[in-house]
This record gives sequence, C-alpha cells and structure tokens, in this order.
Amino acid sequence: MIPLPLVNHRIGRAAVTCEYRCGDACFHDVPNTSGNPYFGDLLSRRTALKAGAVVAATAAVALPATATATAAAQPEAQGHRPPRGLDFTPVEVNTKDEVVIPEGYEQGIVIRWGDPLFPGVPEFDFDHQTAAKQEKQFGFNCDFAAILPLDPLELTGIMVTNHEYTSEPHMFRGYDPNNPTEEQVKIAWAAHGLSVFMIKRSFFSGHYRPGFSRYNRRITLHTPFEVRGPAAGSDLLKTSADPTGRRVLGTINNCSGGVTPWGTILSGEENFNQYFANAAGRNDPRLSRYGVTGTATTRKWERFDKRWDLAQEPNEVNRFGWVIELDPHDPDSTPVKHTALGRFKHETANVRIAEDGRVVAYSGDDERFEYIYKFISNGKVKHGNSKAARRHNMTLLDDGTLYVARFTGDSPPAEIDGTGKLPADGRFDGTGEWIPLAAGDRSFVPGMTAEEVYVFTRIAADKVGATKMDRPEDIQCHPRTGTVYCALTNNVERGVTAGKEGPTEPNPRVNNRHGQVLELVERGSDALALRFDWDLFLVCGFPDDPNTYFGGYDKSQVSPISSPDNVAFDRHGNLWISTDADGKLDGLNDGLYAVPLEGPERGHLKLFLTVPRGAETCGPVIGERVVTVCVQHPGEVDGANADKPVSNWPDRGTARPRPSVVAVWRKGRRQLGEIG
Repeated sequence: MIPLPLVNHRIGRAAVTCEYRCGDACFHDVPNTSGNPYFGDLLSRRTALKAGAVVAATAAVALPATATATAAAQPEAQGHRPPRGLDFTPVEVNTKDEVVIPEGYEQGIVIRWGDPLFPGVPEFDFDHQTAAKQEKQFGFNCDFAAILPLDPLELTGIMVTNHEYTSEPHMFRGYDPNNPTEEQVKIAWAAHGLSVFMIKRSFFSGHYRPGFSRYNRRITLHTPFEVRGPAAGSDLLKTSADPTGRRVLGTINNCSGGVTPWGTILSGEENFNQYFANAAGRNDPRLSRYGVTGTATTRKWERFDKRWDLAQEPNEVNRFGWVIELDPHDPDSTPVKHTALGRFKHETANVRIAEDGRVVAYSGDDERFEYIYKFISNGKVKHGNSKAARRHNMTLLDDGTLYVARFTGDSPPAEIDGTGKLPADGRFDGTGEWIPLAAGDRSFVPGMTAEEVYVFTRIAADKVGATKMDRPEDIQCHPRTGTVYCALTNNVERGVTAGKEGPTEPNPRVNNRHGQVLELVERGSDALALRFDWDLFLVCGFPDDPNTYFGGYDKSQVSPISSPDNVAFDRHGNLWISTDADGKLDGLNDGLYAVPLEGPERGHLKLFLTVPRGAETCGPVIGERVVTVCVQHPGEVDGANADKPVSNWPDRGTARPRPSVVAVWRKGRRQLGEIG
C-alpha cells in the first residue's frame, strides 16, 4: 500500500473554484427531476426467481474485449515486469506546491497564462493586464489540450488548449465581486475560449516551447462562429444581434474535447448556465432544466453587455452548450457549432470511424444524474490531409442521428446495496441500448419537434427514459479495440435524500465521492451498433476500502484515486486518467495516473504525477516521448486570492500562481515508460 501522508485539509474544492467554474452547481438543486426509473432495476425485478435465489446472468453477457485476465488469475502475475510504456515508479500522494514527477524524469513549463502568442505583444504583467493584451496572450485556466504533430519525430506541432473559465478573485488584486470594472470584465471575455500556437522542442529534450507562427490564434468571446446542423436558423436561436440564428460570437466554459481523425479539434461548452442573468421570473422550466436560475450572476457581465441578460435577450443562452469544431491548420477559418450533437453541458466529444466510413461521436453531459450520448453520421469520411477533405469532414457532424444511452444491470437490485460491494457475479456489468432522439428534421420524442430535441436535449432524454449517470465526463475510444471508456467523476447526491435516485449497477454507490471508469463495448465491436455490453473497470477511492475495485488487480499494489475526469491513451493502448478530486482524497493533490487494460497487469493503477496544491490535472496528451498536462486553477484554496496567495507556482518568488501547461519527459532521450 502506498503510504498516505498525515494531512488535515478541508475536504472539498475551494469555494471560489466552485463558484466561478460551475456556478456552485453542487449547492443548487439537481436540474434533473425526471422520474424515469433505472431500467436495470425493472428488468432485474421481472427476472428474479420467485424463491428469491440470486440469478447470475454473466454468462449471457459478452465481456469487454480488453478484459483478458480474470481477478483470480492476476495474483499469480504480481511482480511481473510492467507493460510497455508503464515502467516508472509511482509518485506518492502529497500536498506539495509543485508538479511532482517520477524519478528519472524531467519537466518544464510549456506556456503560462498571459504568455504572448504573437510578435510585439508585451510580456505578462499581473498588475497591468488589459483586455487588448489578453486577446493576444495565452488565456486563463487551460483545460483540454491537443498536439497536432507537424513532423514524424514530433519535434514541432500545433498545440490547442481550451480556457474553461476565469477566477477573477485570483486574477485581480483588490477585486470587488459586487462591482467589477468594465476592463476586468473585458479581460475575462478575452481570457475565455481557446489558444492555438506552434510548439517546438529539440531532439535531445522533451521540453516544448511556444513559438510564433502563421498557425497562432486566439478564440475569444468576440470570435464569430457559424451555427450548423438541423437547429441552425431556428427561432430558438435568434437574437436581436443575430436575427438569422446562424452566427454566434464566442464560445464559453470549454471543458474537454477531442482530436478528429481529420485533424480538427472538438471542444465542449459545459457550465454555460452560470453566465446568464435574470432567469428568475421567466417561469420557463426549460431554463431550470439546464440550471439557469436566479437574478444577477457572479461575474456581473450583464451590466456591460445585454447578451448576458435573459430579460433582454431570452434566446442567447440557447446559443451555448454545443460542441464546437475548429480547424487549427487554417487560421482564417470560421469555427463551427454543431447542433446535431445536441445541447447540454458537454464535457467532450470524441469520434471514431465505422467500417463503412461513417463517423460516430460520443459525448457526456457533466452534471449529476445526466446522460451519455452517441451520434452516427449519414455521410462518410474523406481520407487525406487536404483542406478540401477537412472541409468535407467538418460537415459530417451536421447530418445524422442522435442517441442517448439506457443501461441495464445483470444483478438483482438487492445486490446493489449502495456501498460499492461487488455483486455475487464479481462484476458491475450488464447490457445497454442506444435510444434515438432525432435525425435531421425528424423527432423520435413524442411531444417535441426536432428543433426542440436539439436545443433542449436534456428534456428529450428525460422523456425516453435514459439512464441517469454519475457525472459523465471525458469519453474516449481505445485506438485499437474501439472499446469506449467513460470517466464518471462522482455524485455525492446519489441516494442521499428522498427524491434522489439511489444506487444502480452502473452507479453502485450512495454518496459517490470518488467516481468510477466505465468500459463500453458496442455489440460485435461495430461502432454503428445500437446495443452494447458494459462493465465498471475501476470503482475509485482508497485501495484499503473493500468497496473499491481496480479491474480485479491486487489492491495493495495500486495508487489511490478519486474523481476521474479526463482519459487518454498512449501508443501501447494503456489508459491514462487525470483527476478532479475536489480534495476528496483527504485534501491530497490531484494527479495523472496510468493503468494497463490488458494482460496480467490489467487494473494495476499507478500515479505518474501530481499537480500543485489547489490545482486540477487536465487535458493529458500522451506522446511517444513526452507527456503534457494542463495545470488548472493552482493555488485556489479557501481563503486565498490575488491579495493573499498561497501558491507561487510556477514562477516562484512573490509571483501569483498562473494556470500553465507542463511537459514531462524521461531523461536520456528514452521513450516514455520504456522498460530497461
């Protein structure tokens, strides 16, 4: 067992982070008040024997393709050499104000909040920041990141990062949350969005550094976006500034994302609800279903632009909550908002290509008791790296069918007791189906038009009885097997009060503080299949908790983990997981973990790095020789702000903390996790 340091920290994310990142979502009523029952409970009750005997249905359910080693067989394999790509000694959990990496590795800062992206832009000056500068500098609170290599050795590339949200009390000395200045608000507008920039490293180092190039670009709240797909032009999207309903300025609260097979970037608009004022009094249940409530907002943007005031622009809120697509190779291109993928609090969208050339996109709605979605295109992908091919492929997500997932467990309800204890068959697993919501201008949801399904997708999913999940965040497909992995971060509301859904087999714990990782295999390994098999690969928490599960691996050998957030794969097919634990590991710092999915080491989770105190680990990119992570909101702990900082990472001295991207590489020009 990895020893845990003795700490006495507040359990839970800092109040300022909760307020500015998601609008204190955890302190508001859960928006999903639908009464749709868990389908697995219904099925289990119908099939239970009258005598009350337990029926194990495992034999009828296909195991995920990656489950190649059973729990019983694994103890004999303990002590074997680590799988390729994972030969490192795990770091210990800690509370240090630094990025902690394994022995034999080095690290360097790639880019920090405020670093210039264009020639002639002044260096960052914390006390003299302006909106004009910020529009040409790296934005705040980097989350998702991607690297598009420009050469076979990955010495140069285009890096794209999201900037999820701004933490104004940590950006400005003397900040008055009740009376922000217009310049402070404009700086925040410019600090949202995305950054696109060239990175370079030498052959002898893994230290990427930013450079100026024709690719460099900032996407802010003033950048025009094209609205495309079946809801484009809908009356629900029209405003006084855009009577066509086809042109939106900016993107907001961009959380995770993905790289498409054709080399563009997808980014999910997540907690957009908190930016819109004066929902109270409108008496519109569609607003509350998305968590749009109250009068004044935290940031008070409505004082400086009427688009953030629902009393003046009631449809502006409907223009956010989409998946956007950006072509980093063409700095003059207009980014797109894809309405065919539905509108909700998108954590991400990731794409795989089916055998017939159609594309399939998976996405999660990151809130308690929300759903997992799938989109299947009608068009087929064009191969090649030309601009014409990218233009065609960027239309694929505009025409197809949108589905939502319904899960069925194979264990009797009595065996899912809310503790996380495994049922009699030794696995949390079952089957599921994809329920159609809409295709083009056709709705499959009674009482809703197709436009309403796309704009109010949560309500449509409620109506068809989708399965409520524990905050579906990042979803990625295994590059070789196609198995889908979904991080279910946590849900402390599950089963804790009357009216809150209790444990279900895919969400087996009451007051779920630590989350789980879901494996989903489409039937026949066919991306177009409408039925699937699933199991829980990880049930997270402390290894010494008997109600955690690590793929069947010996838990005395694994690292503790809480609140999986982003997932990624290395070239060997190992899964890497970054965490957003909200301090739920007894106040310990968040980290980046790696775990094999196959063979005798399946489930052997190891902690690769940790980020500074108060920070979240985001957007891991796992290259052949270099790992990069985004370090979001460092130093955000209760009682801290720009006047009273508790962190000086990464600049040290008396500097204020700055969200940054960090690169980690192995010494001696060796590959990441190389055995030997």
